[in-house]
Amino acid sequence: MRFAVFKEISAGETRVALVPDAVKLLLKKKHSVLVESGAGLAAFIPDAEFEAAGAQIVPDAKQLASAADCFVQMRPLSHAEASILPEGKAVIGYLAPLRNPELVQLLAQRKLTSFSLDAIPRISRAQSMDILSSMATIAGYKAVLLAASHLPKFLPMLTTAAGTIRPAQGLILGAGVAGLQAIATARRLGAVVEAFDVRPAVKEQVQSLGAKFLEIPTAENLEDKGGYAKQVSAETLAKQQLLLTERLKVTDFVITTAQVPGKPAPRLITKEMVAVMKPGSVIVDLAAETGGNCELTKAGEVTNVNGVILLGPRNLPATMPLDASRMFARNVATFILEITNETGFTFDWKNEIFAETCITHNGEVTMKRRTT
Repeated sequence: MRFAVFKEISAGETRVALVPDAVKLLLKKKHSVLVESGAGLAAFIPDAEFEAAGAQIVPDAKQLASAADCFVQMRPLSHAEASILPEGKAVIGYLAPLRNPELVQLLAQRKLTSFSLDAIPRISRAQSMDILSSMATIAGYKAVLLAASHLPKFLPMLTTAAGTIRPAQGLILGAGVAGLQAIATARRLGAVVEAFDVRPAVKEQVQSLGAKFLEIPTAENLEDKGGYAKQVSAETLAKQQLLLTERLKVTDFVITTAQVPGKPAPRLITKEMVAVMKPGSVIVDLAAETGGNCELTKAGEVTNVNGVILLGPRNLPATMPLDASRMFARNVATFILEITNETGFTFDWKNEIFAETCITHNGEVTMKRRTT
């Protein structure tokens, strides 16, 4: 098959969906790769590196659209991009179909076969294809660096000529991949860290990274079949907010990572809870793009609320485009090799990975599961 990579046009997107190493993996399986000229420049990968790996450089998007069988994207296709793709072609990328129903319908109308990588099932065999985990790793790491850069104090304990400086106190909300990476990064930088998650099963992972686990006893089952956190009852939410309010009074920085697939981000921090925080403390809300875990978060902005700094970053992985592209591309290449053979797509609907990621095919919407 001929796979193609467009230059990403979404505002602020610096990553590229395939990198030279991934190109080599696909070439070994007799696929070919076409790359729009300049597609990798924002990720510091020049055309020459793609050519050296065996890719063909194509000068513009329209020529690329007519020459390839399948298009690999980083962000959801725009309607303009989808409209130039010839009928019967295929698309692989982060499509976020529940948030982009019009795009899904357009893909179906144009009889494009599409695969959304945010629908990768959470099974052991698919871990090497899990773009959500890869990008969450970057977000968790970068969130701590953002918090450190906005704090008016050091993260680690320091013994100086001016005396001993106490370490910063951090609170991580949500112990998924992003939260665990945030814990690990904050601990490496010397902060004292606590973490909260509604899923008791993550307690051991949190403690293994050197953080204290905050928990609320409850009889609710707060984890779905996919391992994601579920929305909590009003009673559990009230207990949760009481616990967090007490911890926020002494916390220097907070990283919030809680998300529920297919739904707005759960509200964990109210404006009243922000009011009890110390001046100079920082909140980095990684759920800003899906509504925010903090009531006062503004997506894409840094705001000051009575001395508390609130950050609502968008697309943090794009701030580290080289490694983000490498990680994404390796996931994508592994996925492609899973769902293709020497003649094209396997169309093996008994393969859980194929069936759950296929969003549209042959003019129909085929997606089976809820995705983010």
